[in-house]
Amino acid sequence: MSVTGANYLLDVPVPKLNRNALSASPNNPDSLRVLVDCGLFQGSKYAEELNYSDFKYDPKSIDCVFLTHSHTDHIGRLPKLYKDGFRGKVYATKPTRDLMARAFPDNWKLTAEEAEKDGHEPLYEIKDIEAAMELVESVDYHQKIKISDDIAATFFNAGHILGSAILCFEWNSRSDLPEAKKIYFTGDLGNSPSLLLPDKEFVEDADYVVVESAYGSRVHEDVDQRSQIFREVVEHIIHSKGTLMIPSFAIERTQEMLFEINRLLDTGVISQLPVFIDSPLAVKMTEVYSKYPSYLKKEAQKFGGNIFSFPGLRHTETAADSKKINDAPSPKIIIAGSGMSNGGRILHHERRYLSDPNSAIVFVGYQAEGSLGRKILDGVSEVKIFGEDIPVRCLVKGIGGYSAHADQLALTEWVCKAGEAKKLKKVFVVQGEESSAGVLAEVIKRRIHVKAVVPKPEEEFVL
Repeated sequence: MSVTGANYLLDVPVPKLNRNALSASPNNPDSLRVLVDCGLFQGSKYAEELNYSDFKYDPKSIDCVFLTHSHTDHIGRLPKLYKDGFRGKVYATKPTRDLMARAFPDNWKLTAEEAEKDGHEPLYEIKDIEAAMELVESVDYHQKIKISDDIAATFFNAGHILGSAILCFEWNSRSDLPEAKKIYFTGDLGNSPSLLLPDKEFVEDADYVVVESAYGSRVHEDVDQRSQIFREVVEHIIHSKGTLMIPSFAIERTQEMLFEINRLLDTGVISQLPVFIDSPLAVKMTEVYSKYPSYLKKEAQKFGGNIFSFPGLRHTETAADSKKINDAPSPKIIIAGSGMSNGGRILHHERRYLSDPNSAIVFVGYQAEGSLGRKILDGVSEVKIFGEDIPVRCLVKGIGGYSAHADQLALTEWVCKAGEAKKLKKVFVVQGEESSAGVLAEVIKRRIHVKAVVPKPEEEFVL
């Protein structure tokens, strides 16, 4: 069981009646094969080994890929899929496509650096990214995509990050066949209400549900608490003249933190101070967020073109610019990747400021088991960064309320709603650490008396 590396295969037998109407792969003429997500494994050396291993199916046999959203653990192996022979269509929302286009070159650079260090070929080449992106077809929420005469797919708003989607696949959808059957893949469900995005959508007519469980055993602070805790940390570093480090994912977390700081400044809760986005990728992703204001909630839209811009904000594009942050007097705030402190510029700041009792580090996103961020959050007294032993003396806070993932209560509520039509036969609990997924499965069983299973890697089910 893995939180990362999302990748699901739907293998649908092809009825002879519809054979000519389908674009099924000539490499697999007896079935239509659809992938949901093609993500990268993250968080450990073992995860890297999994990324380089062969897919457990023939990529040439895949007819199409549907992507729930643009996080690397859901899209990161798509160029490898192309490299290994996939040539079908890829479907994603418009923001997801734009975010992917900006994320892939950065992802490639990181994997290429790892490959060079370890003495092997990179996972894929730039040309594979470019070719894979040529296969992507942009779609809107609620747009029905006919995969065949009998099978259709629809995207619903997941409220997780910009453009994120819940995917519904329905079969037996022709009027001359029995009532359509529906399986929903939640992707990553959002922690609604979000600061930036409209609430996730609910459905009521599921026959099967594949639900994520990243926070399946936890309950977040409520939205009022998250802003209050963040404000108190900012006030702490202002009072102590320290530095606030925010390891942040380039997509959603960075934009939410900018919006939160903007609100604190706008309401006069805090005074102006230097705020650095020390991530070229996050700057590019923020440009995409600014491009799609209609995908944001109404409160966020009220800030107009200044939603991600305010006095004191600075973008550090180059490594030289990043180093100059050290010269800026404290108090100051640094937002930098990676979000789990597994790499990126945040490591340089952590090496400098983790040992400073006047400073603070705030984790606002999921920290995978084994990651440096998880170790710091779990309270270790010392970490190793760039070969140095760094004591952790600064204030450490994890604010689950900023998480883009729904917690146990919200996940259970979504599944309960999905079963209201009394059609729900089985729930598959995925994308969570073993304990988290197991707890959520038991809660679902007790609440709605439907079988909930935690699939093993490569396990198959007949629907």
